[in-house]
Amino acid sequence: MDEINDVYEKLGGVISKDDFTRKVEEKVEQMSGLCDTRTAAMLVAHDLGVSDTGESQLQKISDITPDSGNVKFIAKVMTVFPAKEFNRNDGTVGRVANIVVADETGSIRVTLWDDRADLVKSGDVKIGQNCQIAGYVKDGYSGTEVNIGNNGVFCETDENVEARIDSKQIKDIQNGMGDINIRARVLDISDVRTFNKRDGGTGKVANILIGDETGKIRVTLWDEMSDLTNELEVDDSVEIINGYAKENNFNQQVEMQVGNRSVIKKIEEEVVFKESFTPIADIIPGEPYSISGQVSGLGEIREFNRDDGTVNMVSNIYVSDDTGRIRIALWGDHALLVDQLDIDMNIDIMDAFSKSGFNDEVELSAGNRTRINIH
Repeated sequence: MDEINDVYEKLGGVISKDDFTRKVEEKVEQMSGLCDTRTAAMLVAHDLGVSDTGESQLQKISDITPDSGNVKFIAKVMTVFPAKEFNRNDGTVGRVANIVVADETGSIRVTLWDDRADLVKSGDVKIGQNCQIAGYVKDGYSGTEVNIGNNGVFCETDENVEARIDSKQIKDIQNGMGDINIRARVLDISDVRTFNKRDGGTGKVANILIGDETGKIRVTLWDEMSDLTNELEVDDSVEIINGYAKENNFNQQVEMQVGNRSVIKKIEEEVVFKESFTPIADIIPGEPYSISGQVSGLGEIREFNRDDGTVNMVSNIYVSDDTGRIRIALWGDHALLVDQLDIDMNIDIMDAFSKSGFNDEVELSAGNRTRINIH
């Protein structure tokens, strides 16, 4: 209960310790598990009209930590997420909304509760607004966040704020990383697919491939976010806010996930990406590769039946560069490319998976995640 004691000691004796503890327990129950004990204690402090339970000086976002307690700062609204309702254990309906704000030192998520969340629902919170904020800090779902209850402060200010969103480079993204902000170029866009959820409902999913000057990564867009693929085109520059990284169980590659707590939008800034091609001689089994070379062999299209009864196609080609020659299996629609190819044509094959083939020779498999350019 140290987290309660820390808050209580700053109240100046306006309430007994037992009464304060009881109110905190009631608040935790009322919020239906949406806040922890420390957050509930800070909410009770605000309800009691005690707003100065922590640092009173204006702070910079870069100085805010999970142990900062109450904070006051000025920032610009960068992203607004839709407000949501939830049922409390006492039968009442609560409201919550999230925004991302930034100053010149960085960005942070702000969670607005109840009356403050209604400001989002009514459209009074807009991207680009400069706001004065006073709230309490907690370690939230996707990192450090500032919570504002009905007695917190969230109001527009005339003071101009130079805002900076911290962006990561693709090479720095690791499995399990959350609250990822990134700017990148769209390299490929998949069709939206539907699937059956375990609860009997239907979900939607789509993928895009993005790249920056440090590498590329596949992004999975879930449910409503998947509809954004209809607004994107290859070579668009985009910004993704609050994505998270997860390893794909099938190929063990780290990918980004974008759900309803994330934002993806086009930006004017042109993000530079340059494909990195691997010499054929350096390819080993079990990894995705991109190669550039000349067509040095052509096979025929062959149809076959899948286990589910559907028909698929495959064809084989050979590609050579200055270091060697490799066989590539073209699956599905890629198989039709053999009718467009001639010997010595220049070809780029991106994101084909390597495996050990006939006589243990390494070959590439070009499936639905592979991109092919003929030039």
